[in-house]
Amino acid sequence: MHEPAYQADVVIVGAGVAGLSAAHRLNSAGVTTAVLEAAPYVGGRMSTEKVDGFRLDRIGQLLSTSYPELRLTPGLDALVLRRFAPGVLLHRDGRRHRAGAPAGGGSARGALYAVRALASAPRGGSAASPVRATAPMGGAVDQARLGAALGRLAGTPVERILARRELPAARALAERGVSTRTIDGFLRPLLAALLCDPELTTSSRCADLALRSFASGRLCLPEGGADVLPDLLARALPPGTVHTGVRATSVSTTSVRTAEHGEVRCRAVLLATDARAAAELLPGLRVPDFHEVTVVHHTTDEPASLTTGTSLLLDADRSGPVSHTCVVSNVDPSRAPQGRALISSTVLGTPPADVDTAVRMHLARLYGTSTHRWETLAVHHTPEALPAMRPPHDLRRPVRLLAGLYACGDHRDTSTVQGALHSAHRATAAILADLGAGSMHSAETMQPRAA
Repeated sequence: MHEPAYQADVVIVGAGVAGLSAAHRLNSAGVTTAVLEAAPYVGGRMSTEKVDGFRLDRIGQLLSTSYPELRLTPGLDALVLRRFAPGVLLHRDGRRHRAGAPAGGGSARGALYAVRALASAPRGGSAASPVRATAPMGGAVDQARLGAALGRLAGTPVERILARRELPAARALAERGVSTRTIDGFLRPLLAALLCDPELTTSSRCADLALRSFASGRLCLPEGGADVLPDLLARALPPGTVHTGVRATSVSTTSVRTAEHGEVRCRAVLLATDARAAAELLPGLRVPDFHEVTVVHHTTDEPASLTTGTSLLLDADRSGPVSHTCVVSNVDPSRAPQGRALISSTVLGTPPADVDTAVRMHLARLYGTSTHRWETLAVHHTPEALPAMRPPHDLRRPVRLLAGLYACGDHRDTSTVQGALHSAHRATAAILADLGAGSMHSAETMQPRAA
């Protein structure tokens, strides 16, 4: 029989950002933790592939400077956020239009100013190209209404948004009197990029929270890749806290059984895995539907041909497989070797059979340049990239399953990094309330014992 491999007050199953941030909060309160991760690395879905000096995110999830938990989570003091240009670029009818909310916005006047459409060069750069000059969001009245709505939303307390009537986002926007042109020309492509849901089936409350973050902050990426965030959290924990390559096979309120090291005894267990893995360990937990995401990474040695700067470029026409794309190396130069451009593009839903060819053709239209000589670096397909948040969706799903057994992750909050971190915040508060102050183990007892 195996002896227990690790001893701690709380065993955390899963070393994604939720589990690692929970470990920080518990440790800072004097509660020892052992974090068990089945994979050989930390981070879960926030992973980054390194290829010939490029850093390629597998999911390409966008962050916002307005996410409170990025500031509140211990261990993230050294996190550097690389900002996109304010707002977004919309590609519509062969032209690019800038739209968005100002960083730190909140006033209706400021939002109105920022959502006006600014037409750029036509597709292919030819002034003779036949295009329509109208903005994708509609006329001046539509833009005024949108600007006022974004301004109000930026200043609305979260709890008021959570108390609103819940509908699918598309229906809620229509019932609020938002014009079809504004929905299809701006809100749908924007929410597709933020929530990976181009059909707007997401809960209107979740969509409002996403728009609130957009209107009150700036879209951004972690410098160096998505895996920098979990790596920072892991490195800041006490040595011996995180154990990779350890697969949990069953859990109870006082122990976790592992395939490699037998039983791990504790006072409480926190499941910080994805929703499906959590349900496998604890049958009866709800497994949501998921959004399917494919990220295609290209490079070119002709960065001057890409004129979008540090903007996120959205396809308002839905004329190809790409939902949104950007020159990542402009936003974060550390992600590509000097003299090379890294272009990362996101396909939502089931990708076409020859996804790279279809994406190249679409990108040629979006960027207005030939993609024939672009080199494909990687195609990352994730069938269960993000939990769907269709109504009714409980944004504050219980984190206390039983006394001594808890769960956190983006499937118990919103399907964002903010949601994952916030769920961990709630779970650790519940654990600390149940356990009380004090630790039953010293740091030495967390080290592996001979099996």
